[in-house]
Parts: sequence; structure tokens; C-alpha cells
Amino acid sequence: MTLTKAGQLFLEHADRIAADCDVAVGKMQELSADGGKIDIGYIFPLAGHYIPHKVREFLDKEENKNVVFNFWQNHTPAIAVKVRTGELDIGFGGYLKKEDMEFFPLSAQELVIITPKKHPLAGIREVPLSEMNHYPVIGYEKESWMGTYAKYLYRKYQIEPNTIVECPDEYSIVSLVRENFGIALMPQTDILLDADGINIHKLKGLQIYRQVFMFWMKDRYRLPAVERFINYMKEQQAEDANDTENVSKVYLKDIVNF
Repeated sequence: MTLTKAGQLFLEHADRIAADCDVAVGKMQELSADGGKIDIGYIFPLAGHYIPHKVREFLDKEENKNVVFNFWQNHTPAIAVKVRTGELDIGFGGYLKKEDMEFFPLSAQELVIITPKKHPLAGIREVPLSEMNHYPVIGYEKESWMGTYAKYLYRKYQIEPNTIVECPDEYSIVSLVRENFGIALMPQTDILLDADGINIHKLKGLQIYRQVFMFWMKDRYRLPAVERFINYMKEQQAEDANDTENVSKVYLKDIVNF
């Protein structure tokens, strides 16, 4: 039997409708069960340990055994775009001034200067930020959260760095510093714990922290599984944080004004 042109056109539309129905049924099953898919986006420094570890602990709970995660890495602004469009349920990254999004503070990472192992600053535990004027600098890409805030931080403290290359993430920065291309200002992330061939210096007279936030759309329905994950991350932050210690911390987002 051969379909007419009109019949073929009808079949194509019928197939689309059937596929849409299958998607709708799947979504309804997610709503009525403990399962569901959670789409999250996060910045590169969280990829090595933080996100995999937190997600694994969440999934190990009995009520979350049917939950599936989809992971996406990028800079904070790109993540925020996908959170707004609904492609991502939750984002993890720096703070942005977005009235339609909720931002919840998680971990705080102190800014440090890293230098090659055989560098003139080697052996000096605390280094003034002004030293960034005296050596080639490995920086962040301008469109990244750290790239944007580092620019304003340098302006605030009257630093004019000779930035010779911009990198998308901390892995690239550490690799170039290790090979003596320059020095860098970066948060003290998990990446530095196992990094060989570099020196890590605290900022002399300054304690500045890059804070990581979890964020989502304010007025948008979320699957029960997504709500559980948000609440789980809030509980984890409460357990990990020492509020009395955090009082004295100065956060990068607060000392830099756009």
C-alpha cells in the first residue's frame, strides 16, 4: 500500500504528535515518582571534585536512586543563559546581578598568587598584590566571571598587569605557570592541592575570596527531584560552613563595583 502525498503529510504530523505524547508521558511519570532528570551547569574549578562528590552523595540516598543528572561545564554567564532558557535547572558559579534568579552562597575560595617553582618570589609566603605589576601574568578569559572581576580588582588596587595570555580555566593557568610563562592570581581551588611545580603565595595584607553560588530561576516550577537537590546542597553548605569564620572574609563580589 502506498500513501498519497496528503497521507504522507498526515503521517509525518501524526508521528510528531505521538513523539510529543511520549515526552509528555515521561514528564508526568517524573512528576509522580521519585525520579526525574536534573540538568546542572557548573564552572570548571568545580569539575574535579566538588560537583561529582556532592552529586554522588545525593544519589546514594534511597529516595534519589532513580534520579538522573545531566552535566554541563562553562563560564558563569553562559550557564546563567541556559538556566534562564530552561535548558538547565540549576547553575553553579560566580555571583551575577540577576533579579529573576535566586543565588545561594556555597563554598568560598581565597585568592592566591601562584608562581613557577624556580621563581624570584619562591620561598616568600605572603606576596603583595602589587607584584603582579612586575612579571608576565597568565589571566582568565574576559568573558569568564573571574576574568571580569579580576579586571575590576586590578583597577581598584591600581594594578596594571602585563597579561600575556588568557585561559578558559584553572587547569590551563596552572600548566602555563608551571612552565614558567608567568605568574597568576586565582582562587585556591582543589586543583592546587595536587599541583606540582608551582609555589602558592597568600596575598600580603589582603584576604579576598571568590565565592561559589548555586542559582536557579525564582518563579519557575521545578521537579520534586530538583527541589530535593537544592535543599540537599543548602544542608551541605550549612554543615560545611563555619559562620563565625566567614564573618571576617571579604568577598570579591562585594569589593568590586561595576
